[in-house]
Amino acid sequence: MRTKRTNWILGMTAAAMLLAKSSAAADAARTMDASVTRRIVVSLPDRKLALIENDQIVGIYPVAVGAPVSPSPAGMFSVVNRVANPTYYTPGKVVGPGAANPVGTRWIGLSAKGYGIHGTDNPKSIGHAKSHGCIRLRNHDVERLFERVRPGDVVELHAERTPELAQLFTEPR
Repeated sequence: MRTKRTNWILGMTAAAMLLAKSSAAADAARTMDASVTRRIVVSLPDRKLALIENDQIVGIYPVAVGAPVSPSPAGMFSVVNRVANPTYYTPGKVVGPGAANPVGTRWIGLSAKGYGIHGTDNPKSIGHAKSHGCIRLRNHDVERLFERVRPGDVVELHAERTPELAQLFTEPR
């Protein structure tokens, strides 16, 4: 038998859930807004990634880049897909979603076949040249990035530090 208190708690819980869902939908609508010009800029030598929306820096994240034997490609690319809780495939090995997955909790595929921006099961690699060419972020960072980016967004991978990159990644935020 429900009491007035139980009904009140259930009602407030339902209201809170609706409010959270509405807020999440509004956030998603803002990030999917076609008027937003979005680009991801990665400085391979600085081992940093910047998310820029409408020429405003939204976030800067430390990353791991390709090791000397498997460098990250430099150039202009685009986001082609996004996968939450991806499965990792390599010859002879398949790792499902979970703590042991080398690509972490999110995959943002690039137009350079086989390359992406993803999480990691090895957060100590961040800030180093340790990947097989992909751009790695800590899982909580890639999850934030994942929520904002969409297929078609521009991704710039820079192999050399230009004055523009130096200013982007060294100015206090």
